[in-house]
Amino acid sequence: MGKTTGFLEYERELPQKQSVEERLKHYGEFVFRFSDEQLNRQAARCMNCGIPFCHHSCPLGNIIPEFNDAVYRKDLKKAYEILIATNNFPEFTGRICPAPCESACVLGINQPAVTIEEIERHIIEIAFENGLVQPKKPLVRTGKKVAVVGSGPAGLAAAAQLNYAGHQVTVFERDDAPGGLLRYGIPDFKLEKRIVDRRIKLMEEEGVEFRCHAYVGVNVSVQDILREYHAIVLAGGCTVPRDLPVPGRELKGIYFAMQYLKQQNKRVAGKEALQYGETESNPAAEQIVAGGKHVVVIGGGDTGSDCIGTANRQGALSVTQLELLPRPPESRTPHMPWPTYPMILKTSTSHEEGAVRIWSVNTKAFLGDERGKLRALLLADVKWEYGADGKPLRFSEIPGTEREIRCDLALLAMGFVHPLHEGMIEALGLELDARKNVKADEKSFQTHIPKVFACGDMRRGQSLVVWAIAEGRACAAAVDAYLKERTGMLAGKSAERVQYA
Repeated sequence: MGKTTGFLEYERELPQKQSVEERLKHYGEFVFRFSDEQLNRQAARCMNCGIPFCHHSCPLGNIIPEFNDAVYRKDLKKAYEILIATNNFPEFTGRICPAPCESACVLGINQPAVTIEEIERHIIEIAFENGLVQPKKPLVRTGKKVAVVGSGPAGLAAAAQLNYAGHQVTVFERDDAPGGLLRYGIPDFKLEKRIVDRRIKLMEEEGVEFRCHAYVGVNVSVQDILREYHAIVLAGGCTVPRDLPVPGRELKGIYFAMQYLKQQNKRVAGKEALQYGETESNPAAEQIVAGGKHVVVIGGGDTGSDCIGTANRQGALSVTQLELLPRPPESRTPHMPWPTYPMILKTSTSHEEGAVRIWSVNTKAFLGDERGKLRALLLADVKWEYGADGKPLRFSEIPGTEREIRCDLALLAMGFVHPLHEGMIEALGLELDARKNVKADEKSFQTHIPKVFACGDMRRGQSLVVWAIAEGRACAAAVDAYLKERTGMLAGKSAERVQYA
């Protein structure tokens, strides 16, 4: 490494953020950039560790020590080239990835890990600002046509890689604009949509075609797609949310988190706010707004955190987050040895903005008033039993802990169970796995229909954006091989170079 003693000389720093008071006034990003000197120091902390566990823990296999070294040496062009060789969209992962690479950082054994995610974000933003990011158009086209269904991170990655390979790629998106989860699932204060638009524009310049309002299996014929394209990549995500079927579920004031988040993202974009899964031809009957309400978010993950940040910006009177599981430890336990990804307590920027967090609590019922509106939740504390591996196995209710908490708006953020089966999946007659995801081979990504492939959350279930990108890249390599035209980059750590215009 450029500065072998950097990890001894410099401490971990993170960029400054706007104050809570200021950032609650808007929906834009609020994390500032490092100065050049700060960026240089943080890159210098990367050790000459011998075995870089960081890129082994990254689903994309990012070559982290090398791009850190290039940043330290102030060769941002080289840093960008190293980063983009394995990651199509570092502007996304540099903002919304939970950074499993940092959990595996060797320095993290006894010091705070290298700020890998922030360095990644800085590399790509500096690259865009300095004109290093240019369209890469393949010089030769194969004559093969590929349809990619879904424009979330998996679909975008597959489309980009297949286009680089010289195939003609068309992306079908059921919503009004490409991006999937990136556009309508993640709030702008974490990922401004100009960042998504910038990448979509670049992909269009590279030759990828996007067709929006194109709901395959509904207003786009599955048979037409099968007939017109040489291969089809299904990357529609895992979109059916987990419900909470307890007494009172029918009351007005209970919504899935994505209904709420999508509406707000539409508002921020200046579009009509629609409920989850609806289109402009079928507008929502009501708007979901937290202003002036006591809000309870059920679910302790990232989606729940996004609901908290959104509710606080809308002027909620109070925000409470409930989690059935026990409170995670604040540091690694013997059951979470380095370099595994530790399930420890996370406090997001949304939590910093204000929320009461309650763990080991079960929501037993929704309680309503005489008008059929939600007024409270019936809760009870629970006690967990643990397995030999330290993971919670089963819970029992603690007698005498039943209580009500006031709630005008309940948001269900308990994850997703499987992709939507109605429409495309049923029309294709695709086989499903035990978890009701699309069944596809782990190596070839093929379904039981040879020309139909599946990747991302639609194949593996709810997961991380970085895993979706990795799946899209690997699936693109499999499709490229299937089409017998090995003209393009393969996914992962041994990417082949191709010629671009």
